[in-house]
Amino acid sequence: MNLRNRLLIVVLLAACGAAAWTGGAQSPEARFDLVILNGHIIDGTGSPWYSGDIGIRDGRIAAIGSLAHAAAKRRIDARGRVVAPGFIDMLGQSDLTILVNPHVPSKIYQGITTEITGEGESPAPLSDALIRADHLAYEHYHITPDWKTFDEYFARLERQGIGINLSSYVGATSVRRMVLGDADRAPTPEQLEQMKLLVRQAMQQGARGLSSALEYAPAPYASTEELIALASEAARYGGIYATHMRNESDSEMDALAAEAAKFGGIYASHIRNEGDSIFPALDEAFRIGREAKIPVEIWHLKAAGKANWGRMPQIVERIQAARAGGIDVSANTYAYTAWFNSFSAFIPPWAHDGGDAKLIERLKDPATRARISKDMLNPKSDWDNEWQEIPGPEAIQIAVVQNPELVPLQGKRLSEVAAMWKEDPIDALCDILIKDKAFTNVAVFGMDEPDVGLALKQPWVSIDNDSQGTAPDGLLGAEHPHPRAYGTFPRILRKYVREEHALTLEDAIRKFTSLPAQRMRFTDRGVLKQGMWADVVIFDPQTIRDLATFEQPNQLSEGMAYVLVNGVPVIADGKMTGALPGKVVRGPGYVTR
Repeated sequence: MNLRNRLLIVVLLAACGAAAWTGGAQSPEARFDLVILNGHIIDGTGSPWYSGDIGIRDGRIAAIGSLAHAAAKRRIDARGRVVAPGFIDMLGQSDLTILVNPHVPSKIYQGITTEITGEGESPAPLSDALIRADHLAYEHYHITPDWKTFDEYFARLERQGIGINLSSYVGATSVRRMVLGDADRAPTPEQLEQMKLLVRQAMQQGARGLSSALEYAPAPYASTEELIALASEAARYGGIYATHMRNESDSEMDALAAEAAKFGGIYASHIRNEGDSIFPALDEAFRIGREAKIPVEIWHLKAAGKANWGRMPQIVERIQAARAGGIDVSANTYAYTAWFNSFSAFIPPWAHDGGDAKLIERLKDPATRARISKDMLNPKSDWDNEWQEIPGPEAIQIAVVQNPELVPLQGKRLSEVAAMWKEDPIDALCDILIKDKAFTNVAVFGMDEPDVGLALKQPWVSIDNDSQGTAPDGLLGAEHPHPRAYGTFPRILRKYVREEHALTLEDAIRKFTSLPAQRMRFTDRGVLKQGMWADVVIFDPQTIRDLATFEQPNQLSEGMAYVLVNGVPVIADGKMTGALPGKVVRGPGYVTR
């Protein structure tokens, strides 16, 4: 070998050592778009942090190692900071607000890079009749729906650009309303086939699975068998089933539980049922999963309602027993003691038959209103009676209204409003619904902190924000959301990791990243590893914090130095860049056309 060739080999070996590629030597064109240097890498798996650099090219992680001398268009020095996968919100509500402000500042300042949306009602399928029925929501956000299918909705997102990745369930409520409207009746066999077809079409267009929110009319009108039929369609395409569960009488649920033992399979659910019915409600969830043969995800697991306070140990035990029996069931939580939902959920289901217009008519009729009040005051209700779950009207905070005349009520407790209006709290509730055409959303203080903390610590519990993406300014800034909209993930890092030591930092990150990615079947997100999409956050674990409160919720969290979505910074040096690099993340049943 001549001297020239020997020198060439030495130069090449030196270049390989400098670049420290995990996949081999660096070719002349193998230049990184971005290198993150000197970070404490927490890779999302739960493993302890380690020192290293990360090289990103074409939106993906191209190398992890020692890259100080590698060629790169841009470098970030992460010295003294944690470098982790972007956080995955297991239940957001941004399907409309991301059209208002595609940057979703409330999400990215928490470190959220991917959201799953579609709680019972999903952005598609849509019909002209549903658009007319839901016109208040579209008008409130100044949105003209120009889509009917998931294909069309996702195409709109891609044309517009989005700041985070977005994935969606198809809602069982949306499917039911497409065929039956808001009526309290069962589908005929032919109508059920139409509903199943809508689920199949949604799965083929990229939905991640089927969801239901069985507290909110007309969802409570769906039978267990109807849900099993729809969930079975989602299962055929590799989907999962997620639901906010109904409240049913113990006798009926015990019968369902006995029947459930005959089957194998899986189902996903939001458990927020009250009184003694929470345990039979779990059994119903397991039954649907077994018969539909579909994985179970329990949305924002909680022991909600004063009758359930202290029951989280038994709830955890019930779920662990199901897992030990072979059921693929897991859950998520947002770790606050107040939930957030439609104010109309306080009204018994029968009064919702026919939709919001019929509900308003019933609230205006003195005799029907008296019946509604009597049902709400009945402690032995066989429906999800939120009035019986709270200490009193002081536990309800008016949050978001549509009627401009009611905006001064945002942030006030129902007890305050009743005193101002000099009327009974239930009458004040009904009058707000009438004046706001049943649009109002409220925060409800109905949980106990020890139950919240215990749920959070379970190894199979991930994290959901359960709030739409929002912003402290513009149209969205006029609302008064739950503080979780801005603070869920940083609050967990501050309160439960840094202050209370209830979680290790590595385990919290696992709950934010690889655990939800595993559940949602994201094979290329949720872990810092070569070849994965470069959703990355960089922050100081000693300073990251939430600022949003129930009194002043519109405050962005602090501490995220950098947030990258698909390799592109949406936050750089703690400031929003304005980039829109998010992608629609379609489900496993997606069929390209």
